[in-house]
Amino acid sequence: MELADLHRRSVESWRSRIEAVDDSQWNLPTPCAEWDVRALVNHVINEELWTVPLVDGATLEEIGDRFDGDLLGDDPMAVARAAATEATAAVDRRLPEGGTVHLSFGIVPIEEYVRQLSADHLVHSWDLAVATHQELSLDLELVREVSEWFAEREEMYRAAGAVGPAGPRGGDPQVALLAAFGRTAPHGDENT
Repeated sequence: MELADLHRRSVESWRSRIEAVDDSQWNLPTPCAEWDVRALVNHVINEELWTVPLVDGATLEEIGDRFDGDLLGDDPMAVARAAATEATAAVDRRLPEGGTVHLSFGIVPIEEYVRQLSADHLVHSWDLAVATHQELSLDLELVREVSEWFAEREEMYRAAGAVGPAGPRGGDPQVALLAAFGRTAPHGDENT
């Protein structure tokens, strides 16, 4: 699968879940223990807003704190749509050129950064689906792509505290991916 396609489709997985959130669900808990739905959505929007300047070559110092705090305002849906659209367009524009991206732990190839973004969108789309009682199945092709990429990075992410303790793996590819990211399928939903 082309990397730009992986990114687009993982963002679409996220967008399809956020479009289904209703006004009564913003305070519901998510599988990310420290975040309710609003905080989870704010986290992903924060990443999307960072995407544009990062892929354009900005450093963390240049970006500063402009994306700190509550980004959702009074119209979270409009903010979420705009952030996802702008981030996807920036990746589509910059990815073919190659290059590097400045992250908190160092400078990485843009391809690595886009894979990180894709993984985050995919896993957080599941988190949002769990929290808001939506369809939990993820696109199996995306699950396989992210799983292959993450397999050699899982321990590094866990050691850095970026993912929680591994959950039960099971034989299902989606369950295994979620377990690698520290998630456990809801009881009775082993085939999520």
